[in-house]
Amino acid sequence: MKAFGILTAAALSLATALPAAAEKLSLGQISNYLNGLQTAQGEFTQINDDGTISTGRIFIKRPGRVRFEYDPPERTLVVADGDTVGIVDAKSNTTPEAYPLHRTPLHIILARDVDLTRERMVTGHASDGKTTTIRAQDPENPEYGSIELVFTADPVELRQWVINDSAGARTTVVLGDLQTGVRLADDRFQIPGRGVEQRNDR
Repeated sequence: MKAFGILTAAALSLATALPAAAEKLSLGQISNYLNGLQTAQGEFTQINDDGTISTGRIFIKRPGRVRFEYDPPERTLVVADGDTVGIVDAKSNTTPEAYPLHRTPLHIILARDVDLTRERMVTGHASDGKTTTIRAQDPENPEYGSIELVFTADPVELRQWVINDSAGARTTVVLGDLQTGVRLADDRFQIPGRGVEQRNDR
């Protein structure tokens, strides 16, 4: 589903220059980094499953909250409020779509306590000498899809993710430089029209 692709396409080279070489990050290092990432904001570029490209700004407030504001002409808004992911199309009068956050691969990095060392959570862990990439899934519900996370080191930073959702679509999100430790009001993560019916079939 294209709209849900916000939370996720073919691999894209990182937009910024990378170090000449870097050691492979351990799962413990990556878990500690994600657990320490309480708030962040920055720009992103998204490559959708159909090859189209979108841009916008992302706001993260862990646990459980993220907001994607898409640039015109798209004008889509995607918000996770801790329990639900809401997708709002500002160009349409249709009711916003809503999905349980725990059924999306993005839940893995938005969890209150990220522990990538859990059995069967990480199904891939590799380094190309410049970045470390892991592929993770919900070990209890692998049918929910998976997320591939790309990190640089020194300091550890999340630069990109690829979401493979339950419908078989791939969506890549490439992050610009993230501002961390920023103050973000809780109401930024409220879903407009929150009373919408939640879909549990995906």
